Amino acid sequence: MLRIAIQRRQGDFTLSADIALPKAGVTAIFGRSGAGKSTLVQCLAGLLRPDQGRIALGDTLLFDKDRRIDLPPERRRLGYVFQDARLFPHLSVEANLRYGLRRAPKGESVADFSEVVGLLDLATLLARRPGSLSGGERQRVALGRALLAQPRLLLLDEPLASLDQARKDEVLPFLERLRDRYALPMVYVSHAMPEVLRLADSLVLLEQGRVAAAGRVEEVLGRIDLQPLTGRYEAGAVVTATVVDEDRAFGLTRLDVAGETLWIGRIEAPPGSRVRLRIRARDVALAEARVAGVSIQNQLAGRVVELRRDGHYVDLAISVGAESAGQRLWSRVTARAADQLALTEGKAVVALVRTVAVERQGVARQPEA
Repeated sequence: MLRIAIQRRQGDFTLSADIALPKAGVTAIFGRSGAGKSTLVQCLAGLLRPDQGRIALGDTLLFDKDRRIDLPPERRRLGYVFQDARLFPHLSVEANLRYGLRRAPKGESVADFSEVVGLLDLATLLARRPGSLSGGERQRVALGRALLAQPRLLLLDEPLASLDQARKDEVLPFLERLRDRYALPMVYVSHAMPEVLRLADSLVLLEQGRVAAAGRVEEVLGRIDLQPLTGRYEAGAVVTATVVDEDRAFGLTRLDVAGETLWIGRIEAPPGSRVRLRIRARDVALAEARVAGVSIQNQLAGRVVELRRDGHYVDLAISVGAESAGQRLWSRVTARAADQLALTEGKAVVALVRTVAVERQGVARQPEA
């Protein structure tokens, strides 16, 4: 477990974090610009010194103000990937990668050179210099260099923030490969929710230097009260589903969500695969019963389990299918619609979700348990 209990003041801003992160999987640090995400990670890495507190990775103390322990970055064994790759411009890709190997402690091995080169598809780039690489290629090299240093924890500080969407789409599958191939814990800083959904298991939500919430991604994003922090326009529920089959003729994949059927645009995933996706609250309409003669084919039976009024709008959490499965959707409707349907907690409803509203690029295949 990674235990963080620190304070650091920078001008008018104060970071005050007291959290325990799992020593496995990917933990995302999410928040708006200026929330303290990078400050927190730099304190972890030893690049910034907290004013108070302690940081412990398992049984190893990285920082303890009272005991005057402050391990330098090179002794913390934490791999760090920045927004900009920060490669050595005068060295080839291979030399940059082997620099990571030189920093590895003797006798420690998370990954070997050829394995990392193959995993990140770097073989054709080894002789080139960083200046001739695309942004996505540079970040892949930076990932490889950090991994070859054999870290105990990998820190990724908005590694895709400086890339355009095409380059992000290029790098994300490699990050998924790293997540699925190694049992190496990662802390992933981002203000982009699609990246969090694709990569993270746990989520820490920061607001103005404070921890507003922490827990499993599905749990944190399933809380209506956190909408202002996760983005009201993009607010929605995270759903875990199982691939049933596909309709190739119409380019669709059928999912099972707690016993209910959800059609989405076709994805590359075999039957039985588990996937995670986000369905935005504004894309979920409600009805008292299944509706015939409409183009909306996704009609999921559920029950209102939470209701919150926000001026002229109402946010509702809908428990879908078998309640024991714990799958929820959000819906945001007008107060007028809520009154007309007499929506109250406990009322049975049908959630209507347009197939085209579920973006395929936002669907994340989950690793096998």
